[in-house]
Amino acid sequence: MKIVKVESLDLEGIAPYARLTESQLRRPASGFGTFIAESPKVIDVALRAGYEPLSILCESKHISGDAAEIISRCPADMPVYTGSREILEKLTGYKLTRGVLCQMKRKSPLTVEEVCVGAHRVAVIDAVSDTTNIGAIFRSAAALGIDAVVLTPLSCDPLNRRSIRVSMGSVFLVPWCWGSVAELKAMGFRVAALALTDDSISIEAPVLKGEERLAMVFGTEGDGLSDRAIAECDYTVKIPMFHGVDSLNVAAASAVTFYVLQWQG
Repeated sequence: MKIVKVESLDLEGIAPYARLTESQLRRPASGFGTFIAESPKVIDVALRAGYEPLSILCESKHISGDAAEIISRCPADMPVYTGSREILEKLTGYKLTRGVLCQMKRKSPLTVEEVCVGAHRVAVIDAVSDTTNIGAIFRSAAALGIDAVVLTPLSCDPLNRRSIRVSMGSVFLVPWCWGSVAELKAMGFRVAALALTDDSISIEAPVLKGEERLAMVFGTEGDGLSDRAIAECDYTVKIPMFHGVDSLNVAAASAVTFYVLQWQG
């Protein structure tokens, strides 16, 4: 174990925790960039999913406490940066969840074909930019049997620190990639847009449940899916609602959709 005492913001190794933005962390200056996982439970999920740890930042007490098991599974020469809770909060600018952060290397990006081969139910996240919603969608996808997630380029990065935390590590459990509806249709998927239009059908329509390969598309938090995005799809689908409510938060809508349209084959 290579323990490094943190006492200054100038320490080069802590830049990913203290100074680099999410955008800077993503840049593939070496390999495929990095991300930050927070809390022993989430870090454990990432390690089990095969992500490579590069360093750990934790309170001194956690070296033999909450972080001990995590550290034991990391390379012996990997730096473990440590200090008091007060110093670490000052360095990172926020209160640490259970006092443990881990910088990890991103894996090589996957293609739609690689992620969706053999899949029956795929979630498509179209231009959703809220990190909390991204994390919540991934958590529901993992819990409710979604085989893969495809994100359009304007969506938020699932390996954003907050997305990872909200998902409780589910972003490491469900295969995902950047891609498009057109690529899914080329693979034989039928596509359902979750949107309110004059010809929307109920989410409970038998034709939807009977589709062997179905991709479900969810749009932005405010405006929903664009007309162009809806036009690409084979179905336009709505969730029946009461009391004059016309829509749900995208994360809530995805959870309902995943549950109702689970693959039964």
